[in-house]
Amino acid sequence: MEPLGKTFLWIGALFLLLGVFFVFGSKIPFISSLGNLPGDFKIEKENFRFYFPFATSILISVGLSLLLYIWNRLVH
Repeated sequence: MEPLGKTFLWIGALFLLLGVFFVFGSKIPFISSLGNLPGDFKIEKENFRFYFPFATSILISVGLSLLLYIWNRLVH
């Protein structure tokens, strides 16, 4: 039962961080600019909108990869 308890603690910590991010994320200048980076594609016409956050996706992917790499190195 101990591994299950540790897993629930990690999941709870993750949800706590996500909650703090959603509440205070718009007040942090770097976070509030996500979605409006120069590599994000926006096409707006009269009856059509297309938005693809290409640069934001890459930035989040690199950040998560780095975070998971560091976490993996600390755990093992």
